[in-house]
Amino acid sequence: MYTTNASRGLPRHRSHHLSERYTRWALRCVIAALVIAFLWLVMAFHLNGQWMFALLFLVLGGSLAVVFTKRTLMSHRYIFPAVAGLGVFVIFPLLYTIGISFSNYSSSNLLSEERVRGQLLSQTYPQAGDAFNLALYQEEELIRLYLESSQGQRFVSSPLNLTNQETRQIGIQSVDAPPVQDPLGMRAIIQARDSLQGLRLLTPEGTELRMAGLRQFAPMVNRYEARDDGSLYDRREDRVLIPDQTTGFFVADNGEQITPGWPVNVGFTNYTKIFTDPDIRGPFMQIFVWTFVFAALTVVLTLAVGFVLASLLQWNQLKGKAIYRTLLILPYAVPAFISILIFKGMFNQHFGEVNMILDTLFGIRPEWFTDPWLARSMLLIVNTWLGYPYMLLLCMGLIQAIPQDLYEASAVDGGGPLTNLFKITLPLIIKPLTPLLIAAFAFNFNNFVLIALLTGGNPDILGASTPAGTTDLLVSYTYRIAFQDAGQNFGLAAAIATLIFLLVAGMSLLNLRLSKVKV
Repeated sequence: MYTTNASRGLPRHRSHHLSERYTRWALRCVIAALVIAFLWLVMAFHLNGQWMFALLFLVLGGSLAVVFTKRTLMSHRYIFPAVAGLGVFVIFPLLYTIGISFSNYSSSNLLSEERVRGQLLSQTYPQAGDAFNLALYQEEELIRLYLESSQGQRFVSSPLNLTNQETRQIGIQSVDAPPVQDPLGMRAIIQARDSLQGLRLLTPEGTELRMAGLRQFAPMVNRYEARDDGSLYDRREDRVLIPDQTTGFFVADNGEQITPGWPVNVGFTNYTKIFTDPDIRGPFMQIFVWTFVFAALTVVLTLAVGFVLASLLQWNQLKGKAIYRTLLILPYAVPAFISILIFKGMFNQHFGEVNMILDTLFGIRPEWFTDPWLARSMLLIVNTWLGYPYMLLLCMGLIQAIPQDLYEASAVDGGGPLTNLFKITLPLIIKPLTPLLIAAFAFNFNNFVLIALLTGGNPDILGASTPAGTTDLLVSYTYRIAFQDAGQNFGLAAAIATLIFLLVAGMSLLNLRLSKVKV
């Protein structure tokens, strides 16, 4: 006899079978909805010319459909979300950055060639010799426009509401004389400027007039004319502009590049520029060396402070260890950006507590933010304060794992504290510490927050063609090139970011090797 389900009166195995069927059906519906959403994103990005994003979501949607529909790939379903997240947030940005590094992508080469061509073709200029002087006349709550040329042509508009700033076409009529009342002053024209710029005045002959100055309207003609060979003719300058696919600009006969341009493939130009352009190579190499020195000294100093304090906390004669341990770990509990901003105020050259103390004791007031070496020393001091609690925790755990028999045997042989330190403690903890030290080095190699909040990379390196400071790390240097430089050279910044990735990836592989993890 079957055991029945009390709520439905069905056999238990049949109820379980229906539940599984409904679950599979619901899962298939969810997968189908996700695949449809991915396909919609693919079409949307493709229609907007973003083929890389279209390809990304095409691969994601196809992978989702394959993994969740094939029974042979059932075991991969559980890891798929993590792999998909890795692809979207790590692998794709990395490949996108590497792709940009081989282009001239920048603030002047931002749009596609089609959009650049369309933007140039939409440019207009006032036709010479046909300008009309503008006057405004009040008519109850509305404003009437009066235009008069140097040849005696006069036009007047119907009363307009100039609070409307939308672009609109207005017909104007020819008149023999201006209105009899006094025109409004310059102040009224300035107040209505935004509305006047949106007006397209159409004369009885069909000529369109646009605002060409604060007190003038003029016929506007298209500056550029498209030709069948892809070039553009500049009516205003009487010249031909040729699209140059090597530079991504329309170029005139005299070599002048017309902005904006479009991104083009420049090969290894950005990489070679880093090492061959003197104005970039000098600051880059200086920042490159400082980045390694900063990361290495930070690891050494934080390890030294953390190890000494951990050794002291293991001293049997020390009372109140729990209190000291809590106090020494407190800097680790405070958010880093708060500590950095507090230190920035304390090191203030004019009002900071550090200079007040030094001035009182020694009569000196160091220029922490303007002297390159003092600024670097300040960074190391602050970063040591922020990083030593981590090393303290590591060293405390490793020291406690050392058998006490070794220290007792050393005492029997007449060994003192220094002997125990260099013969027992350090050799036993340095090997398990090595991978963690490499990880700390990699972290400080890209310690953007400290630089951005404390010094901003300043003081600047004189003679650099890109924004570069003596306290910049490679990561902050890259950020400044991409987002603070007037040219916003994303291609060069992407090349430097790729080099940083290769360095950090190398350190990560070294870390895995030292940790004896198979890769």
